[in-house]
Amino acid sequence: MKKDLIGYCGLDCEQCDARIATINDDNALREKTAKLWCEWNNTDEIKPEHINCLGCRVEGAKTYFCSCLCEVRKCCSAKGYETCAYCDAKSDCPKLAPFLTNEVAKTNIGI
Repeated sequence: MKKDLIGYCGLDCEQCDARIATINDDNALREKTAKLWCEWNNTDEIKPEHINCLGCRVEGAKTYFCSCLCEVRKCCSAKGYETCAYCDAKSDCPKLAPFLTNEVAKTNIGI
C-alpha cells in the first residue's frame, strides 16, 4: 500500500468505495456510496456526481465530502500533518472519533 493513499483520518483510500468507483467508472457504486455517506454524515449534500476521488492526499479528483465537509482533512491540512498520527491530541479528538470505529484507521494512525 502506498503511504500517500492513507487518508488524513487513517482510512485506506485504496479500499474506499469513492476511489474504486472513480477508477472503475462505476455509477452504481457512486450512487450507493453517496446514499451511505449522506446517512453517516446526516446530510443530503452528497450526490452521486460528487463521488469522484483518487485519494484524499494525492493530486486529482476529490469527493465533495473530502474536499468540503471532512473536518479531519481540514484540521490536518491546517496543522500541516500528513495524517492524524502526528497529532498529540488524536486519542481524544472529537473530529476523529467517528473514524475510530474502523480498526484499520486506528492501526494506521497508531491508536
